[in-house]
Amino acid sequence: MENRTDVNELGEFGLIDHLTKTFKNQNASTIKGVGDDAAVIDNGKNFTVVSTDMLVEGIHFDMMYTPLKHLGYKAVVVNLSDIFAMNAQPKQITVSIALSNRFSVEALEEFYGGIYKACERYGVDLVGGDTTSSPKGLIISVTAIGEVDKDKIAYRSTAKEGDLICITGDLGAAYLGLQILEREKQIYLSNPGVKPDLEEQNYLIGRQLKPEARADLIAKFAKNKLVPTSMIDISDGLASELFHLCKQSNLGAFVEESGVPIHPDAELMAIKFKMDPITCALSGGEDYELLFTIDPKDVEKIKYLADIYIAGEMVKKEEGIKLHTKGGNLHPIKAQGWKHF
Repeated sequence: MENRTDVNELGEFGLIDHLTKTFKNQNASTIKGVGDDAAVIDNGKNFTVVSTDMLVEGIHFDMMYTPLKHLGYKAVVVNLSDIFAMNAQPKQITVSIALSNRFSVEALEEFYGGIYKACERYGVDLVGGDTTSSPKGLIISVTAIGEVDKDKIAYRSTAKEGDLICITGDLGAAYLGLQILEREKQIYLSNPGVKPDLEEQNYLIGRQLKPEARADLIAKFAKNKLVPTSMIDISDGLASELFHLCKQSNLGAFVEESGVPIHPDAELMAIKFKMDPITCALSGGEDYELLFTIDPKDVEKIKYLADIYIAGEMVKKEEGIKLHTKGGNLHPIKAQGWKHF
């Protein structure tokens, strides 16, 4: 009997590593293949960056509480976030969908209305894609293409010991927005007459259903002549992304709990759900903020930039990846981010 390995044993990134380890780049123009937020291609003048994401109904989104317009918008934004994580500017997208016969033309108009809004907001062009049928549900695949000057690109693998760890925006809110939506869904399923109570949590719900990518920060970096020494977008939770940076850069990390930004609404809702706010920030995901490192000599360049928080520093690999809690304890951080399998 042949060996059968369950994909759960490897997890998403282990599976990608396993399936692609024998692939060797055959073209000199392929600068970076699998293993970063986007692939990097040398087009002579600058670098072209390419990223693809797939969203599957029932896995990544639930049509019970996700308006189609919001879904179209979010499908684009999550891809653009990967392009910004390379310190690049997105220029074009392609959108492919597989849909069941329960979706009408009017429903798809709503979905594409959201895609149009995102393209308009971020200045990108929809240049192609594919549409096919699916036996059930909706599957969305978006590819984003961007460009960046060769000396401005930011990889996951180039952090140095002593670099400062920075986080944009706030973390954990999207996860808590999802908890509210899931709670109300369960109440509705057991009692369809009940009107959903979203507790006027517009910020948390908005972070889940209509996230934004940090184009503004990439513009600020350019204006202040700052090039992060490494960068990644926070899609799977801070812990998971920190592990990626550390693994690719062959380093450890020391993070101050007090340096991890959490919105007051998220703190209160976490406590209401009997969760620890820092756990939501570390493991929640879907915030689409940026985690990046800078050379300490560049600290003046970010000191006065709004919405950037210095949360720790990169250390030797042997020192591990640790959280210094507000209570004064040191805990190893576990990468418990979003599990796809």
